[in-house]
Amino acid sequence: MPEALPNESTDSPPPPDDPAEPPETACSPRHALTGAGCAIDLGIEVADCDPPLTGWLVPTLRRVAGEAGVRNGRLGLRIVDDREMASLHERYSKLPGTTDVLTFDLRDDPADPIEGDIVICLDEARRQARARGHDTRDEALLYAVHGLLHLLGEDDHEEADYQRMHRREDELLQRIGLGPVFARGESEDRA
Repeated sequence: MPEALPNESTDSPPPPDDPAEPPETACSPRHALTGAGCAIDLGIEVADCDPPLTGWLVPTLRRVAGEAGVRNGRLGLRIVDDREMASLHERYSKLPGTTDVLTFDLRDDPADPIEGDIVICLDEARRQARARGHDTRDEALLYAVHGLLHLLGEDDHEEADYQRMHRREDELLQRIGLGPVFARGESEDRA
């Protein structure tokens, strides 16, 4: 099985050198994402919110992936609660507590088509959305886009990389007509 390398949106030490298996919470069922310039198999298990993620997150992420230049591959997406995310965070990043998103790159070679799993914490998305004044589903989508960018080679551990990556997230979200999500919350946080 390929090595799973977790990545997350907060600054943290690099993952341990020993290979880790992807979460047992393998994403299923599989939905073929085709059209909009990309073909991605997306496995999704969604705990819903208001407005709902079901029926919205998959096609919206498909559009973002197309805008990011993804043409084929496999992407697993799982939405979890704080308890499950804290367990995964400890297991794969060796850090206590919950986090917003974990990304597992499952490719043997970064030049191969995208293949990975993204795990999103819905509880954290709810908290951040409330604090930043937007919908939970927008925040969850932001985390999914963040994970996608990690799979495309972006990193955010240095300040300049952090700023560039979040600008890229908002650029992609603007291209699909949603508008900025990260910057929207940032400007309101500073007001």
